[in-house]
Amino acid sequence: MKSQVYTALLILLFTTALNTQAQPRSAAEEAETLRLQLIEVQTQEEGLRARAAQLDEALKPENIERSLAGVGSTRPEELREARRRQLQIERDGVAAQLKILETSRTRLEAAIRDADGRAYLESARGTPEAGMLSVQSLMGKRWLVGGGVGGFVVAVVAGLFIRRRLRNRLKQ
Repeated sequence: MKSQVYTALLILLFTTALNTQAQPRSAAEEAETLRLQLIEVQTQEEGLRARAAQLDEALKPENIERSLAGVGSTRPEELREARRRQLQIERDGVAAQLKILETSRTRLEAAIRDADGRAYLESARGTPEAGMLSVQSLMGKRWLVGGGVGGFVVAVVAGLFIRRRLRNRLKQ
């Protein structure tokens, strides 16, 4: 059990160290990526809005009646109510997904505005590299220090783990 915990900790720290070594992107590239994500969210929203309109139409009593016209039952009102509940649940789910996508769209739009502002600052300074260094230097230093500390912690934990394993093997 302890070895699984150590292994999980080791993997977590190793992936953290790897993530810290990623190359920083320019704000213009980040803005473009965010715009692509925004287009995806808008496409999903359109699809969900169309589905919500279909469900609203299907929820009309005459359409529920029509959808069950070929089904024979001794209790048709129960069938209609079950169909109405099923459609209502699906419509509520679509509405919840739409709300999530609207929140995502709002956040993406704000992130695009922020990235555009940073891209403008980078372009005003001349070279994108200089802009990246000055705008993201504090964040980059934090990640670099975190990666160095993470790498050190990984090495220490791995050393302790190996030492314990060797001791256990020598005792046997």
